[in-house]
Amino acid sequence: MAMIPDWRNMDEQRVVPALHEAIEKLDSINGEAVLDFSSLARIDCTALRALEQFVGAADVKGVSVTLYGVNVGVYKVLKLTKLASRFTFKS
Repeated sequence: MAMIPDWRNMDEQRVVPALHEAIEKLDSINGEAVLDFSSLARIDCTALRALEQFVGAADVKGVSVTLYGVNVGVYKVLKLTKLASRFTFKS
């Protein structure tokens, strides 16, 4: 059976609530969660904490996380905070 990834759009105004909603839905995700970061120009510390919680919960559930459309600035922040290695990136 083919696994269909769970796709979530991250709106810059709602990134933290969207990540918390995604954490609650992890039980129903099989295999992969895709977060669309193409509309994010930057990421702040509360969003980083929520993203760290999400990827931690995904690791526990055995769900891989792919970030789609991450811009260079956000990628640099993820790299500096040592979170980049926990994701797969797609453009």
